[in-house]
Amino acid sequence: MSNVPVFHAWMDWTAAGLLLLGGLIGLLLIRRYLRCRHALEALRREREVMFGFVHDVAEVFSESDDVSTDELLENVLFYALRTSGAAAGTVYLKEPDGLHLRARAVCGVAPPILMAIEKAPQGEGSLSAAVERIVRAERIRIGEGPVGEVARLGSARLIRDAERDPAVPRHGPTPLRIRSLIAVPMRFHQRVMGVLVAVNRVDGQPFTPSDLDLLQALADQASVSLHYSLLREELDAKRRLDHDLAVARRIQQALLPRELPRRPGIEVAAINRPAQQVGGDYYDVIEVDDRHVGLAIADVSGKGVSGALLMSVCRSVLRAIAPGCTSPAKVLCGLNRVVSADLGEDMFITAVYMVLDVSTGRLSVARAGHDAPVLFRPSERGLTRLDPPGVAIGLGGPDLFEGALEELNVEIQPGDLWVTYTDGLTEAQDDEGQMFGEDRALETVVLAGALGPHSVVAALEDRVRRFCGGHPLDDDLTILAARYTGPEDLGSSAAR
Repeated sequence: MSNVPVFHAWMDWTAAGLLLLGGLIGLLLIRRYLRCRHALEALRREREVMFGFVHDVAEVFSESDDVSTDELLENVLFYALRTSGAAAGTVYLKEPDGLHLRARAVCGVAPPILMAIEKAPQGEGSLSAAVERIVRAERIRIGEGPVGEVARLGSARLIRDAERDPAVPRHGPTPLRIRSLIAVPMRFHQRVMGVLVAVNRVDGQPFTPSDLDLLQALADQASVSLHYSLLREELDAKRRLDHDLAVARRIQQALLPRELPRRPGIEVAAINRPAQQVGGDYYDVIEVDDRHVGLAIADVSGKGVSGALLMSVCRSVLRAIAPGCTSPAKVLCGLNRVVSADLGEDMFITAVYMVLDVSTGRLSVARAGHDAPVLFRPSERGLTRLDPPGVAIGLGGPDLFEGALEELNVEIQPGDLWVTYTDGLTEAQDDEGQMFGEDRALETVVLAGALGPHSVVAALEDRVRRFCGGHPLDDDLTILAARYTGPEDLGSSAAR
């Protein structure tokens, strides 16, 4: 009977223990349930983010072929901020020099990444517009600051606490303070084209590695469209440039004589072949007066647009001062006084100007640093250089130029022929880099000289083309040849 109370006590303790154990198990189950519920909620949110990301990527690229590069970047930046929850962002693209970055798209109050702003910028418009002007004006050197470093290394960077990072500028105005930052490269075939930057989450929390991964994935996809969009920009620019150059070529060709004069006493032939669409070579035949004909050839230093513009100026000035002046030296001096003041330090013009008196056969020659013309006499089958001294236009002041320039006068006979050309002829190269040279040019003049100026010009052009083979001309090519037909030609023409 004494064991009954003990048994009852043991049963009470056992029941209490079981209740406590059940409570603990229930508590553990509740906590596990809550953890599972939170995990499911996180998965749901992550799934929504991923679905949103996929939607954003699809939105970015759905019309990428029909928008400009700026519109594409604005779309990329908009969806990048929506995906990461960032308050502001910027897309920096490499400049043509490949050494710097500049902002091409800005969204929100995106603070500068290099220069710290102590006070809110003053000026017209909102704070966002004022700051955007500053950001777009920034020129970031590759390797400079966090953005430049991402462009240099080609790898993303996450700065969770930007206020403690010495590489991030400290801005005074609160809206511009950078608390957290992500910078991801925009790459195509391992070539970095730019950097996508997101600043400050709208919820105040720092960016996470997941945010960085999503932005990098978006940037990688966007880079493909960006590459082709930039390529389209380059092609469009090239088409516009080609069109402009074609117009410039037509204008330049119009500045050259459309038809060489067919006047008694002289026969003239010439060609002009620019190495590019436009060139810096020039030739002209000018009616000085009833008895005198002027022949000019000039070579502007440099090729392309700069040479063509200077050539047009040279032509206009020469056409203005040559009529009525029978001294080629005076004409070149006048040309130098007008043109030399506007030439850059690295630019000059070589020229030859000749005046023929068709009634007497007197040829006057002045040479401003150009290759000397050659005179061919069919009766002797020999060549004579017409090489009076002179310096190029633009290499010195008027006193130096006029002091160095001299005029040569030579009496020529009917049938005599003279030829002048630019260095695009003698310096033309074949595929092995060998130059055509002066000897070949003079030999061709001797062989074709008796046939007249048209034959000489055609023979020189044909021979230099065959010499160069498939190698294109490296410099503009101009050839001018003339033959004196004599005063008898004047009389017969008058009789007719």
